[in-house]
Amino acid sequence: MAQVRVATFAGPGAPPVIRTVPRPAVPKNAALIQVGACGVCGTDLHILKGHWPKPLPWPFTLGHEIGGIIVEKGPELREDFMGKPLAVGSRVMIPPLMPCGRCHYCVHYPESANKCLTPVYYGRYLGFEKPPHLWGGWAEYVYVDLDLLPGTKIYKLPDDMPLRLGALAEPLTSCIRAFNRAVRAGGFRWGDTVVIQGSGPIGILAIAAAREMGAGRVICVGAPETPRLELARRFGAEATVDIEALPTPEARIARVREIVGGFGADLVMDCSGHPSAGPEGIEFLRDGGTYVEMGQFTDAGSIQTNWHRICAKDLTVLGSWAFTANDLALGVAMLDRARDRFPWLAMQTLYPFDEDGIARAVADAMAMRTVKSTIVPWPELVQ
Repeated sequence: MAQVRVATFAGPGAPPVIRTVPRPAVPKNAALIQVGACGVCGTDLHILKGHWPKPLPWPFTLGHEIGGIIVEKGPELREDFMGKPLAVGSRVMIPPLMPCGRCHYCVHYPESANKCLTPVYYGRYLGFEKPPHLWGGWAEYVYVDLDLLPGTKIYKLPDDMPLRLGALAEPLTSCIRAFNRAVRAGGFRWGDTVVIQGSGPIGILAIAAAREMGAGRVICVGAPETPRLELARRFGAEATVDIEALPTPEARIARVREIVGGFGADLVMDCSGHPSAGPEGIEFLRDGGTYVEMGQFTDAGSIQTNWHRICAKDLTVLGSWAFTANDLALGVAMLDRARDRFPWLAMQTLYPFDEDGIARAVADAMAMRTVKSTIVPWPELVQ
């Protein structure tokens, strides 16, 4: 049987190891997807730093921001989750977390199905007693079987969409959902002034989402200037605030208020994941403004928030984590519609699929030398 190469990690801090696993047979309602590009996500970095709050089945394969091509499929797999036809050669993305569609949250609160009680993770059921297996996208292929796990979702990309662009659909979707949550809460309107905390991949994508969804002004607070804040301005940030040049919260608060003028921003969104972001960010806001937290989702560090200020400033505070099944189509559509309006591919630094390349991709992402480290198992697919 043919073999598939996968990258695995033995635990936090361990180096990547390329292993081989058997190439699976593809039954009637399944597909084997060749990975063209897979991003290094902040979640991957948290896991490799040992921040994940629950036990993990080491060793396993990371990576979930996938753009790929169906190379084999069963005859009963005819369409994606949104009803678009699928065929061998179709360009697709698959999310890492797929709601089951049957549990309490999925049935009663579909708008919160991202809190599914029995979520599906692709590839965990290939028959291996333990990893490595075709779980994550830092591999040559991923595998999905909708009969074994009916909650599995596949989303077709436009036929002419570069796979590198498709690999941004999952993180962009998280930003779109965060703004939509603010809209539903009455905290984001067309023309609002928005401050984005964080200039990593989510922060950059949040700038694009804010612009596409009607923000009047967008300011980004982050670091370093090169390459991140430079790119933030290319994506449409009117101004940037460098936290390395202004190392104290007081200085940054004064600078943001100087830029936005008046009484403060209408909406602040934390995409940084830094424990100190909340107390600082609410001081960027005008009274009655809205704070959206989408960067704090692990127990990495203590979070000390001046909670009385939330009351005193009459703020709306929202948490936004990941996405629901219907949200993913919005991310794909925005990338397609706005593919020429933003320098999407400039976000990505490409790395080869070998142990050294993967190690460098992770190290550079952790050191903020890149905006979006992206692993490319098959370079010919992303040209």
